[in-house]
Amino acid sequence: MKRKNLLMCLLLVMALLIIALPLGGCTGSGSTASAETTMTEMTTAASATAAETTAAVATAAKNEISIQGNAFSPDNLSIKVGDTVTWINNDSYAHTVKASKSEFDSGNMASGAKFSFTFSKEGMYDYICGIHTFMTGKIVVTK
Repeated sequence: MKRKNLLMCLLLVMALLIIALPLGGCTGSGSTASAETTMTEMTTAASATAAETTAAVATAAKNEISIQGNAFSPDNLSIKVGDTVTWINNDSYAHTVKASKSEFDSGNMASGAKFSFTFSKEGMYDYICGIHTFMTGKIVVTK
């Protein structure tokens, strides 16, 4: 989903650049400078979005799940047998990470706390926050 958002952002920047360039050339040098400033601002915004997306992909690659805004992110993660997943509570209040079949249970995690679990068997592991049961996630473990 974040890659789709990044692509849409980049397409929007390109479209705005196409529109801004002819306008700057027709109205004089003052407008050209303004168009160049706008292009720089748009490029900076697109770069920031790309950096955020790259950071999110890197986090998922390390098998880390952020707990923030009453949500697990990513809420679905695919890993290999033997991989360890770490949940990090980035909210200012407690959460838990509790498997639906009792394979793991973090207990209460204060703000800033981490919980890790190593998956030794393949399968699908559904989990919830035991405090906020609307918060759900899934780990898919393959060989």
